[in-house]
Amino acid sequence: MQFDQLYREKRQSADDAVRLVRDGDTIVVPTGPAETPLLLAALSEQRHDFNDVKVAQILPIKKHAYFDPETTQHVRHVAYFFGPASRPGGQEGWNDYLPAYFSELPGLIKQGLSPADVVFSVASPMDEHGYFSLGLAADYTMAAVGKARAVILEVNPGVPFSHGDCHVHISQVAAIVESEQPIPEVGLPTIGPVHEAIGKYVADMIPDGATLQIGYGGIPDAVVMQLTHKRDLGIHTEMLGDGIMTLVESGAVTNRRKNYHPGKILATFAMGSKKLYQFMHRNPALELHPSSFTNDPYLAGQNDNLIAINATMQVDLIGQCGSETLGFSPISGTGGQSDFVRAANRSNGGKAFIVVPSTAKGTSISRIVPTLAPGTHVSTSKNDINYVVTEYGVAQLRGKTAKQRAEALIGIAHPDFRGELREAAKKMNLL
Repeated sequence: MQFDQLYREKRQSADDAVRLVRDGDTIVVPTGPAETPLLLAALSEQRHDFNDVKVAQILPIKKHAYFDPETTQHVRHVAYFFGPASRPGGQEGWNDYLPAYFSELPGLIKQGLSPADVVFSVASPMDEHGYFSLGLAADYTMAAVGKARAVILEVNPGVPFSHGDCHVHISQVAAIVESEQPIPEVGLPTIGPVHEAIGKYVADMIPDGATLQIGYGGIPDAVVMQLTHKRDLGIHTEMLGDGIMTLVESGAVTNRRKNYHPGKILATFAMGSKKLYQFMHRNPALELHPSSFTNDPYLAGQNDNLIAINATMQVDLIGQCGSETLGFSPISGTGGQSDFVRAANRSNGGKAFIVVPSTAKGTSISRIVPTLAPGTHVSTSKNDINYVVTEYGVAQLRGKTAKQRAEALIGIAHPDFRGELREAAKKMNLL
């Protein structure tokens, strides 16, 4: 068959495929488990042969050898979002950072504002029509496929053939590297009593028939675990994880009452277990689409009762959320939090929850603060904030005055800090 012949002609080793990269190129790599272990290992081995090559990615899973402060003139990481592998370089200044809403990353690439010269992505085995599925992440990668000089796929039988706008034809591919390495699995976070308490507050406010966007973390997963008794939930999210699969298996998710793409689970990337990846394979009820589709506030907000659940690290008394940095020090990135907060605000009956334990480092630091620490990036603005939830209760801030917000947030702070927060609010003329 014609496609099989093309496949054979383009098949090569990772070492050879990496030589398609040129000095000055930006290599775009998909989110998390969709990264390419063989290609990135080969690039790392050959990094001294390159000059001014950038690797742009959200949330790298493995700390490959190119994460090296001594060789950044050869290969340098550009973070769309920091994770454990990239965070040290961000905090020390030898990794770059591109601030952008997740929904807008594909557009930045299409417009040439963010370069995409080469794509490295894992992909499913080719089907009989010559198509591969980027079955773990469509995110910004599909936009990069349309712009790149060279698309290099690491084909792995562990990658699901997902439906949606996530398919690449053999004619678009410059090189194919075959791999049977296990796809990285990301387990569910540990859920403690604080997470459970916050999760219950949120779960009690989610009606039957709601459509969910669920971020990553112990608290969002604690919410999920308390939703298995609900009826006719829908999913329109950025990340697909094991918690959502659990809701499907329990019968709580049917997608029947979604206004937008009823009957379908929509996501832009997956991060979870091997069981999740198997669940995704040719599942007609599930589609992956670029983040410009899944995270667009206008499109997602067409679902009635859209529920957005996302975590933060600090909330100040006016309602600003710092979810990306602690002061000047980067921890994560912009991601899709603001996208979905705005989507839920647009939705008829929508609710955007920002969840946060009341304290950090045991009970020594309050996460409800008078003002964000100097240098902290504001992730959800005071104008977008809706519900803030700690283990001590729920503060609904949308439509409230600055005084009402301060009162409500102090009311859900840890009791040990309420007095000093009240005194600080008085000095700030908030009370």
